[in-house]
Amino acid sequence: MPETNLKNHSYSALLCYEVQHQSSSFTDSGLILYSIRAQSAVISERGRAKALVDLLLSKQSLTPQHPNLQEIKTIAQEQNATLVEYSVINNSELYIWVIPPHGEIQFRTVNLPQDISLQQLVKVSREQIGIRGRGNNNATPQTHDATNHLQQLHQLLIAPIADLLPENEEERIIFIPHRELFLVPFAALQDQNTYLIEKHTILTAPSIQSLSLTRKHRQRVKNLPGEALVVGNPTMPKFKNLSPLPGAETEAKKIAQMLDTEPLLGAEATEKTIVEKLPKAKIIHLATHGLLDDISGVGSPGAIALAPSGKDDGFLNSREIMEKFGLTNTTPLQAELVVLSACDTGRGDIKGEGVVGLSRSLIAAGVPSLVVSLWKVPDHATQELMVEFYTNLYERKLDKAQALRQAMLTMLEGGENPDPLDWAAFTVIGEAE
Repeated sequence: MPETNLKNHSYSALLCYEVQHQSSSFTDSGLILYSIRAQSAVISERGRAKALVDLLLSKQSLTPQHPNLQEIKTIAQEQNATLVEYSVINNSELYIWVIPPHGEIQFRTVNLPQDISLQQLVKVSREQIGIRGRGNNNATPQTHDATNHLQQLHQLLIAPIADLLPENEEERIIFIPHRELFLVPFAALQDQNTYLIEKHTILTAPSIQSLSLTRKHRQRVKNLPGEALVVGNPTMPKFKNLSPLPGAETEAKKIAQMLDTEPLLGAEATEKTIVEKLPKAKIIHLATHGLLDDISGVGSPGAIALAPSGKDDGFLNSREIMEKFGLTNTTPLQAELVVLSACDTGRGDIKGEGVVGLSRSLIAAGVPSLVVSLWKVPDHATQELMVEFYTNLYERKLDKAQALRQAMLTMLEGGENPDPLDWAAFTVIGEAE
């Protein structure tokens, strides 16, 4: 297909042409097939996290442009990870590209089930894990076939590429989802009785190109000075009737002790104080309520509940983070890690280019590594998971992805909370180092 005609084709149609039409014409040539598969990965990247990538590039005075094939392969090498990118095509097929840190790009196609949409399958699997809010012990009743849905998702997303994934469980896999797949708890997908996290070290990213930009964030902040900012159980804003979180307070105290700092708790954890401290913080840990609401009413959902003071409402929302730290004329944060230990902090409006919410605002603000949640996390279990995570990170000196994986395995194998509801919500976005 000539480059001049690309604009006349939709994203899905273009991918279908690249993979199906051309591959059927050249089935006798492995070299040509590989070229088509590889170039279709380049096509797949177009439009993913485009607004985020363009903003980050413009902030670095660079001209936004699509990555080429060599740049994609270089990103996999720099991450020292196997990249797995998905594309949902016309709700009937799933395209999967596997880009190892060394070697050839591989491509697989999967026919999606006809009796249930992928979106509905993801929704049902999440519901049947059982959902409850932080500070709310009334879980959504679990149904008896939850495991079957986790296995069904594994059969669609993982089984077709299982032979291409690293055998060493410590080698990283970075999943780049598409559309509803951003809501999939990859760690909890099951192959019979084994969770995926038991076999692999997992991260996620909004796009392949965003990984090159989070790598630049990492290089920028790694030698900068800074202190830890740890927040737990703020005095909640009156709006939304949010309950206190004693587990979050205990979590903040324990983590602050490990990081040799004093936590901000209760009435001290005001939005004004936190915003003033954010630019100088090296590690940011916020243990509180998270909301999916578009608090600001401008189409950028996601907010962290903090103590109100003066004229502010106590909600640090996506728009405020973007305006203070993420736009072209602002100074980025110098934090190397932000942990949003709250409900739904990895969610938002899912658009063609990814999730618009807190995670995108923080990446735009210059943060290389995020830990966010995919559902309403329970208070006590989250406290246990987070303490394990920081113990692994600072005492055992593991990287961020390994630290989260080992925390999950501790809860799964020997803790009081073996249910995926309690440990599988969180994911590392961006850099593992």
